[in-house]
Amino acid sequence: MNIGEIGAVLRRRWYVMVPLTLIGLLAGLHLYRSVPVSYQSQSSVALLDSTAVAELAPAFGNPIANAGGSLVVTADVLIRTLSGADAARDLHGLGVTDPYTVGFAANTSGPLLTLTVTGTDRAKVLQETNTLTVFAGEQLGALQAAAKVEPAYFVQTAPVVLPQTPRPQLKSRYQQVLAVVIAGVTAGFTLSFVTESVVAALRRRREASAPTGAARTRGRRRARIRELDATAILTGYLVLAFFIPSNLTLPGLGGVGTPANVWALLGLFWYLATWMTGRIRPPAGTRLPRVVVWLLAVSVLASYLANASRGSSHKEVLGADRGLIGLLVWVSLVVLVTAGIQDRARLDVLLRRAVVMAAVVAAIGYYDFFTATNIAERISIPGLRSSVAQITAMDRGAFTRPRSTTAQPLEFGGMLALLLPFAVQQAFDPVRRHLSGLRRWGAVALMGGALPLTVSRTSIIGALIVVLVMVPRWKPQRRWTAIGLLLGSVACFKVLVPGLIGTITTLFGSFLSNSDSSTQARTVKYSAIVPYLEEHPLFGRGLGTFTPDLYFFTDNQYMLTLAEMGLLGLVALLALFLTGIHQGGAIRRLAASESDRELGQAYFASALVALVSSATFDALSFPMFAGLFFLTIAAGGSHLGFLRRAAPKPPTVESPCPPLTPPRVPVP
Repeated sequence: MNIGEIGAVLRRRWYVMVPLTLIGLLAGLHLYRSVPVSYQSQSSVALLDSTAVAELAPAFGNPIANAGGSLVVTADVLIRTLSGADAARDLHGLGVTDPYTVGFAANTSGPLLTLTVTGTDRAKVLQETNTLTVFAGEQLGALQAAAKVEPAYFVQTAPVVLPQTPRPQLKSRYQQVLAVVIAGVTAGFTLSFVTESVVAALRRRREASAPTGAARTRGRRRARIRELDATAILTGYLVLAFFIPSNLTLPGLGGVGTPANVWALLGLFWYLATWMTGRIRPPAGTRLPRVVVWLLAVSVLASYLANASRGSSHKEVLGADRGLIGLLVWVSLVVLVTAGIQDRARLDVLLRRAVVMAAVVAAIGYYDFFTATNIAERISIPGLRSSVAQITAMDRGAFTRPRSTTAQPLEFGGMLALLLPFAVQQAFDPVRRHLSGLRRWGAVALMGGALPLTVSRTSIIGALIVVLVMVPRWKPQRRWTAIGLLLGSVACFKVLVPGLIGTITTLFGSFLSNSDSSTQARTVKYSAIVPYLEEHPLFGRGLGTFTPDLYFFTDNQYMLTLAEMGLLGLVALLALFLTGIHQGGAIRRLAASESDRELGQAYFASALVALVSSATFDALSFPMFAGLFFLTIAAGGSHLGFLRRAAPKPPTVESPCPPLTPPRVPVP
C-alpha cells in the first residue's frame, strides 16, 4: 500500500476519521483550558568544608566528610536524605506540599546541589523553595550532630543560586494537550482502516461471482502504481539513523526522540494500515522474533506498572514513558522486517544498504580520528536539539576516539562490529562476484579498520568474535589468506598510526591485571547496584528510569536490565540474544548453498557480538546500536522463514520423491 492509497482510504472513511479527530481536538482544547499552569522554582547550594579542617576530615572524626576533600559523597548522602520519606514528612509539616526534587547540578562534578519545587501557585512555590533551601542546611547539620561531630568541623551549605522567581512550565501542559490530540487522530486512523477492512471483506463476497474481465482491469490499474514496501520504509529509517547524529532529538522526547525512531513508528502505522486492509500477511516461519519481542514487551510493561506503584519521582515517570516509546520502536522494526518484507531479494537489498551506510559512517570516523575533532558538534538541524548537555571529543592516551554520527565511541565500535559479519559475507557472495574488488571489499576495509581507532576494548573484542566465529568455517586457502591479511593489517597500523597498537595492548594488560581505573569503576558499580535489585527483584524499577542524573552509569546492559526490568527483563534480554544465535545456526543447517551457510554464520557472529558487547556498555541505551540490533535479529528470522518455505518437503505416500534441488554455486 502506497501513500496515495492510504490517503484514499482516509478520504473514503471520512465519517470515521473526521469525528474522532474533532473529538481529540476538542478534548485537547478542554484540557488546555481546565488544567492549571504549573510553576517551577530552583535554587542551588554548594557544600563547603569547615574552616577548622587542616587535614582530611576523617582525622577529626567526621565520617560524613569522608570524600577525599571533594565532598561528593557528602552531597550524595544529603540528596538521599532529602529524598527520603522522613524528610518529605518533615517538609510537609513546614508547608512544602508540592512535589520537589533534589539532585546534583547539571554539568558539574563537584558538591553542587539543585533544589526544585513545582506547583500551581506561584507565590507558594517560591516560599516552598526558600523553605527547602533552609531545610537542606539544617538537615546536613542534623546528620553531623547525630554522628557526634564537633561543630567546628561541620560541613556547611552555602547558597550559590538563591530561589528563583517561579517560571511557568508550559512545556508539560502542551505535551499533555498534544498527547490527547494524537490519541484522537490515531484512533481515527486505526478505526478508518478497520472499517475499510470490514467493507472490503463484504465487497469481496459480493464480487466473488463478478466477470473475470473487470477483475483483470482493476489488477492492471493497481499494477501501474508502485507499491510502498517495508524495505523502502526501513531504508528511510537507516538513512535517518546513520546520518543524523544520535544526540539530536525532538524536544521533550529525550534520547528516544530521534528522527529515525519517529520514522519507525510511522512505519508501524503503515504496516497496520496495510494489514487491516488485507494487503499483507506475515509470512510463515517468521514468528520467533515477534514472540521474543512480545516477551520483552511483557517485561517492560510489568516494570512500568512496578514503577507506577512505588511512588517514583517525576523524572523517573518521564523516563518510564520514554522506555515505552523505545519499546514501540523496537516492535516496529521487528514487525516491519519479519512481517512486512515478503520477498527475499528485498531483504538482501536492505542488508546491503545497511552495510554501505555503515561504511560511510566508518569513513566519517576516520575523519574524526585523524583531525582530532567531533563532526557531530558541527551538525545542527532546525527543530532538533541535543539530548545531552555537551558533546566533546573523547581522548584515550594520545588519540582522539571517533564517534562519527553515533552518541559515543562505544556505540560507534559496537555498531560496526555488529554489521561487520554481513560486510564480509557480502564480499564473498557469488552473486556480487561481477563487481569490482573496491565495491566488494571497500566496506570491509573501512569498517574493520575503524574498529581499532576507537581505542576501545569493546571494539577489539567485537572484531575478535567476528574473526573467531567466521574464519574457522572457511576453506583452508581462504582461511590462511585471511589470517595473513589480518597480520598485515596489524603491521600497517603499527607503522601508519604509531603507538595505537601499544595503547590497545596496554588496555588489555591493565584489564587482566585489574589495574585499570575504568574496570575498577565498573566493578564497584556492580556492588552498588545490589540494593536496588533487592528492592524490586522480579520486575525492576521501570525501563528508562535508572538514569545517570538520578543514580549512576552502569556500563553493563545486564546490570542495567536487572535494575530496570528485574529478573523477567533479564530473561527476555537473554532470549533475544539466544534467538539471534539460534537463527544463525538454523540458517546454516537449512542452507542449500555456501552463500546461505555463510549468511547464517554472519547472523550467528552478529548475535554473539551483541551478547558479549552488552557486558561492556549499556548497549540498548544507545539508539543506533539498539535499532540495528533489533533489525538484525528480525532479519535473521525473516531469512530463516524464506529458507524454511523453500526447503524440500518430506516425502509422503502421494509424493515419495523429493523435488530436485538447484545446483550449488562453487565458491573459491
